[in-house]
Amino acid sequence: MARDDKSLFLQFFGDSARFRIIDFMLENRLADFTKTEIAEGAQVSWASLFNHWEKLEQDGMVKVTRSVGRVKLYQLNDRSPVVQQLKNIELALIKAAADNEEDAVSMKVKARARTKN
Repeated sequence: MARDDKSLFLQFFGDSARFRIIDFMLENRLADFTKTEIAEGAQVSWASLFNHWEKLEQDGMVKVTRSVGRVKLYQLNDRSPVVQQLKNIELALIKAAADNEEDAVSMKVKARARTKN
């Protein structure tokens, strides 16, 4: 992931494997995934996913949604207070970025209007 392509979440919390996993799952919170799909989507190695997964489960941040044969599918646990707070932070970051962009556009429009007069 190029530096400019980082989500607001990763820009704020840092580009670590754990936050990449959480970011991927936040961005895709309505879907469920295998661990392999999560590793690929989060752009982390299987070893990195394995190193962080147990802690995410222990903290109740991820949950099994269903099993297909021996394969389990997971998604973020929306009932987790930590996940709820992370979602709130993500929304606040998005709102702040939108407000900043709106202010920047407004300043450009005002500057153009002054140069025309």
